Amino acid sequence: MADTESTTASMSHAPVSDVRNEVKKPKKKKVLLMGKSGSGKSSMRSIIFSNYIARDTRRLGATIDIDLSHVKFLGNLTLNLWDCGGQEAFTENYLTQQRVHVFSNVGVLIYVFDIESRDVDRDMATYVSIISALTQYSPTAKVYVLIHKMDLITMHAREAVFVDRVRLVQQKTSEYTQAAGIAGEVDLIPFATSIWDQSLYKAWASIIHDLVPNLSVIESQLGSLGTIIEAEEMLLFERTSFLVVSSWTSEEGQHNPTGDRQERMSNILKHFKQSISRFTGTPRNAEQFTLMEHKAGTRFSMFVCKFTTNTYLMVVLPPGEARFNSARFNCEIARESFKFLDGAASGPAQGQRT
Repeated sequence: MADTESTTASMSHAPVSDVRNEVKKPKKKKVLLMGKSGSGKSSMRSIIFSNYIARDTRRLGATIDIDLSHVKFLGNLTLNLWDCGGQEAFTENYLTQQRVHVFSNVGVLIYVFDIESRDVDRDMATYVSIISALTQYSPTAKVYVLIHKMDLITMHAREAVFVDRVRLVQQKTSEYTQAAGIAGEVDLIPFATSIWDQSLYKAWASIIHDLVPNLSVIESQLGSLGTIIEAEEMLLFERTSFLVVSSWTSEEGQHNPTGDRQERMSNILKHFKQSISRFTGTPRNAEQFTLMEHKAGTRFSMFVCKFTTNTYLMVVLPPGEARFNSARFNCEIARESFKFLDGAASGPAQGQRT
């Protein structure tokens, strides 16, 4: 059984002062969110970063030109999120008049395809033009392709439709790189998404996971804590979006048959927070709870607690009151070793139009 002394001793071996000095340095990442008008770009951004629920996105209007948001994440990471209007006139302007401005210094391109689009050939031509500009000015940028609105496809056909559309995107990308004489392939990372289920959290958690600086340090610290408190699984969430920043699973926890449980928990906790906001009248971005506990008899125990200023921690444990109380106590002690996650002071995302 874990105790107070073992937590303090084990967590202190990491060069915490060095970690803090490195992690607290502000990191800025330019993220382009592109796709044709009506594909769902602003809706997904509003759900992930502005605490909208899916039905509320119906009142969002079309994005005019570029909606630029500076989204602070974990205190030290700032996402310069460029939500680019997808109307043809705007896209043409990005590719000509604003080409250098839009496509320079890009860390990530998120390109959204509407699965129900009736003009797939034009969609692909626009996509290839965007890839052409990206490889010219930001050749090292990662490319995420979101095949969106998958809820509109019948359940039994979704996998086949998704695979077919990804194959087409990869084919068009390969044809472009070969024609342009670009060495190597553009590394595409595809996801099937919908605002009505947890697939959106799976895609965006993967994107954010790749952008978080010093992720190996976070994962190492989380693994040490999980071993000490004898947890089966631990999830570290960002406070506002409830995206999973990092996770750790024991050998026993890896037997869990629910493969999408992390994004399910993101979805559940986000809705829980929104429900509290609705019934208490507090702002959606405010801190809504500090502790949630659940004890499932002889099956398992779990708690979700406010961990650092910018994070929540979920811990899943074998049953047992003593183990549960010890884990909670040790997590409180371990907070000090994770304060480097907060970096600079964080606040709600602020947007402006450009």
